[in-house]
Amino acid sequence: MTTLDHVRPAPAPVRMTGRQRLLLVLLLGAQFTLAVDFSILGVALPVIGGGLGFSLAHLQWIVTAFALSAAGFTLLFGRVADLFGRRRLFLAGMALLGLSSLAGGLATSPSVLLAARVAQGLATAAVTPAGLALLTTSFPEGPLRARALGLNGALMSAGFTSGAILGGLLTDLLSWRWAFFVNVPVALAVLVAAPFLIAESRPARRARLDAPGAVTVTVGLLALVYGLTAAGERGWTSPVALGSLALGAVMLVAFWFVETRAAAPLVPVRILRRPTVVWGNLAGLIAFLTETSLVFLMTLYLQKVLGYSALATGLAFGVLGAGTVVGGVAGARVVGRLGTRVSLVTGFAIQATATLALVALGDDRGWLPLLLVATFVGGVGNMVAIVAFMITATGGLPDEEQGLATGLATMTQQVGITMGIPVMSAVVTARMAGQGVTVLDAVATATAANAAVVLAGAVLAALLLPRGRA
Repeated sequence: MTTLDHVRPAPAPVRMTGRQRLLLVLLLGAQFTLAVDFSILGVALPVIGGGLGFSLAHLQWIVTAFALSAAGFTLLFGRVADLFGRRRLFLAGMALLGLSSLAGGLATSPSVLLAARVAQGLATAAVTPAGLALLTTSFPEGPLRARALGLNGALMSAGFTSGAILGGLLTDLLSWRWAFFVNVPVALAVLVAAPFLIAESRPARRARLDAPGAVTVTVGLLALVYGLTAAGERGWTSPVALGSLALGAVMLVAFWFVETRAAAPLVPVRILRRPTVVWGNLAGLIAFLTETSLVFLMTLYLQKVLGYSALATGLAFGVLGAGTVVGGVAGARVVGRLGTRVSLVTGFAIQATATLALVALGDDRGWLPLLLVATFVGGVGNMVAIVAFMITATGGLPDEEQGLATGLATMTQQVGITMGIPVMSAVVTARMAGQGVTVLDAVATATAANAAVVLAGAVLAALLLPRGRA
């Protein structure tokens, strides 16, 4: 037996060091705060409109301004993090989040508030991929990274679902302004602690930023997100919606051709051809699209059919948030035992079954237990799928490309969140156009469509994703 026979790769560590635990708490706290910002103002929109003089037609821009900048610049900032330093971009983004949140809380006019929301979206676009890249590069590929990504996914999903609860409580007990102010101490705490826990990471030789690629993908994503938002507000036949979606499609196709010819592409085409990146991100898109739009559908059911208040509705979604936490904590173990593909299929199958059960909901409050149980179980399945998606989409790539991989995954998440409500709103609207159709009937139809999309995700994952284990 030769010496080489004894050489084996060192096993991946399975226990976190004390420093890694502190780093994880810091990064997860930042990501949770950003996830809360997606939904914290939803309940408070009418109050904000009355306080600052927003017209009813312009209220949606409080949400749209954030979504546009958050989704449109994520991929660009993910690559900037790789080239110029992830810690540097992470800290700059947290500083911008703190300043923009303070400005939003102090706003006395619609223009200042909207500018603050744009800045919050830019901060999210910078911090989310940089923070995820710091997380994936701080934990080696294997059980530790899977566990960290599972906790990250759980807290992000819980942040999104609990944002409505927190927004309602802050608005009722204090003021809508505290929905902004709550970010300031979190940003300050992160800015103080991060330099002691996070090491800088950037390449020894800095490549040039692909300006044509950056322009085409950013304009394409902005147009796509704006088109989806416009479709939700004005209908899918609206010239504004169709024109924006068409422009987005053209620019994203142009981006592909730019990248095939660029000397230092923003997104190397070889990465976009990896099955794990392509089909993993498609699965992630389906996971975020379906769960966030299900929250919208169940909000309609709870408020329009059962007559619950906005605050009571937000509290009901706390059960869904608990399910996502359970799924996130268990997700790493599930992936470690079953592999990423089987975990994705299993998570989607659980989510689809639970969502389909919601089609049976009736028009009295006796059906509330079914809603709570089904959303909890569906949340568990959805989060297992999201953990598997994150591991699939970021696995097998070198550390110097983790910002790009997490930027793609974050872009997928934010576009999915933006797409879900307009798509399911269109189904509800189309169903309501029929004579004698109630809100309950329309919600049931859209919920069945939601379950069908999840089931399609399970089938695609089973057929197209390569076998893999965490």
